[in-house]
Amino acid sequence: MEPRFRLRLYLLTALILLGFGTLLSRLHEFQIERQEEFQALVPGNRTVTVREPGIRGEITDRNGIPLARNLRNYVVSFNLEEIKTAYQLQNEETPTLDRLTMQGGLPRPKKDPDIVTIVNEWTIKPLQELGLAKNYNASALRTHFITHKGLVPFTYRADLTYEDFARLAERNLEFPGVTLGIRPQRQYAYGTLASHVLGYLKQWEKGDISSADKRDFDHYIGDEKGIAGVEATMDEHLRGPEGRKTVLKDEKGRTIGMLDYTKPGTGARVQLSIDARVQFLLENTLRRAGRAAGVVMDVNTGEVLAMASVPDYDPNAFIPSISREKLIEYGSNPQLSPFTNRTIAPFEPGSTMKVPTAIAGAVQGIAGRTFSCDGFVPFGNHKIGCWIYNKNGGRHGSLRLPEAIQQSCNPYFNKMANNMGWKAMVDGCSLVGFGKKTGVELPNEDPGILPGSRSWRAARPGAVMTPALTAMMSIGQGDMLATPLQMAAMVSAIANGGKYFQPRVVKQVVADDGKTLVPDLPKLEVDLLQSGVKESDLGLIREGMRKAVNEAGGTAGKVRMEDIVVAAKTGTSQTTDNGKKSNNSWIISFAPFDKPRYAVVILVQAGGSGGGVCGPLVNTVYTGLFAKENGMRLPLKPQTEYKGHLDRIEAIEPLKDVLAAIEASEIADGETTAASPDEEVGETGDEVGEVLPDTPIGIAPTNNSPQPTITPETDREGQVIPRATPIRE
Repeated sequence: MEPRFRLRLYLLTALILLGFGTLLSRLHEFQIERQEEFQALVPGNRTVTVREPGIRGEITDRNGIPLARNLRNYVVSFNLEEIKTAYQLQNEETPTLDRLTMQGGLPRPKKDPDIVTIVNEWTIKPLQELGLAKNYNASALRTHFITHKGLVPFTYRADLTYEDFARLAERNLEFPGVTLGIRPQRQYAYGTLASHVLGYLKQWEKGDISSADKRDFDHYIGDEKGIAGVEATMDEHLRGPEGRKTVLKDEKGRTIGMLDYTKPGTGARVQLSIDARVQFLLENTLRRAGRAAGVVMDVNTGEVLAMASVPDYDPNAFIPSISREKLIEYGSNPQLSPFTNRTIAPFEPGSTMKVPTAIAGAVQGIAGRTFSCDGFVPFGNHKIGCWIYNKNGGRHGSLRLPEAIQQSCNPYFNKMANNMGWKAMVDGCSLVGFGKKTGVELPNEDPGILPGSRSWRAARPGAVMTPALTAMMSIGQGDMLATPLQMAAMVSAIANGGKYFQPRVVKQVVADDGKTLVPDLPKLEVDLLQSGVKESDLGLIREGMRKAVNEAGGTAGKVRMEDIVVAAKTGTSQTTDNGKKSNNSWIISFAPFDKPRYAVVILVQAGGSGGGVCGPLVNTVYTGLFAKENGMRLPLKPQTEYKGHLDRIEAIEPLKDVLAAIEASEIADGETTAASPDEEVGETGDEVGEVLPDTPIGIAPTNNSPQPTITPETDREGQVIPRATPIRE
């Protein structure tokens, strides 16, 4: 063969091989790499993989009463990509919408399918014929389509009755891209009961979808997540394992059948330490005040039996989302702040701080010392007066610790604190939890402020702890801030003989398969007897608190019970409220005195005095607790929101028949006496220390605003149901 013919043959062979290689490469691209893309363009059946959210675990009280549970909810969802495809198969032209997109840093015009017009004409119109259409937010639907395409279904309705669901299910094949589903929906069975402990949920967001999930699923439905209370802190345990189903659909997006299904799993059950009936008792007791907080604790374990804060809110308002109007209503008065859990918010503790001052003194071995009250203690040009001196120029004279607690003598504790020095004060108070978070299983717990502590010094570079500041700290004024929960944990340690337990609202967590994830174990943080405190010193503190309730001259006489010995300490702290001078009133307590089982702490904002305002409330709570021990079944029923008020309360009248009021659920109906805005309040024997002019007199609790999912409002394009026209006579 001639060379030229041979060369041509080689070239022809090379071209054939090159073409064949290119063909193989393109075949691999079309048949392997882009198989799903081209299959979607060919009319025929296809499979769709759907991710379903897990079923959220229940939250119960300590006795198994469900506080947060799941109801069956009927949902209509739109797969917008399937609806668009089905529309295009039946219509030659697709309505479009002009919009600008950014390409290469420059705005470019782009035509998108007008998904709202398509949905209104193709899907909602036949739903109207069935009487199942509902007004919606068209702008939200359009944004959803641009963001998610067909990956995430658009929830059109989540409020169907079973009858609506059944009627639509009969004709579901006529609605391509429309999916009927049954999803669990959270319900808080007792309304606002324990709302600050339980918390609330918000819907999942597009940022929750991982890249792996986008590859694994054609349609994705995420899990709701807790963003407040135990719903937030136990969220990982409460979420159930996801479900997965594979659905066969025809070329028009209509469901033919299900090929495979793994049901969603159920999350763990969270059992709280809360007793629902004691919680009901405490909440209704606090409703006699405008803004208040209360804690009932088992002194021997650190378990919180009840924790309440008023005003409150209804966590059901957030399911599945909260209306803008309701959220505005909740935030209409920041001073009332219904989302603030006041039990873990910081307040000036007033004279209740004298008890941890006594603990610090006991650590230093000076609890048995005698100090004199001359009416006041001078600090430069200023003086801190005793309540008896401020009232009539009197003085207590020489006092031992029990009498100083009983009569709430400011100079005694001023002198004790400065005798040991501010560093010893800080060490002793830190020992029982002040200036740091307790670690309770709730978000947004405030550590309070302990003057002289490392965090206090870091926040105030160059600040020095003077004798005056040390004296103010000893009586709970100045920069000193503490939470009701910190007070309850501290007084429990006094009651039980020196063991400081970490407070807890979660008793145990058990997975759906029975495995214990969080065991029911008390956590002992500090044993005061191993930290230098003598049992006899704790006895002096307990004796002072007993005297304050049960002997003449005590400040907590209104706590007294006929057949149970209660020990308590009152406090009335000077502060500002909405720019005006005011007081916060406190009582910290434990009972029974000989074998303590309960600690009860109550704080009332804008309260005239600890004894006059909190005393009757604490008495009511103890009456209910011991009646329960004696066989009385405390009431329990759903609670409605309590909005509270900003009025100052001079005194709260004791209930005439506490047991009858509790049994009839009429605890909140008792009388209160409002104080004149300019009137100085405070009962005889209840202390209000004089505040140094250059000393801060307090801050309001932090308002931890929620971050919920807000229900989109109906807009003009989503107004598919004509509004009724009023008929004129």
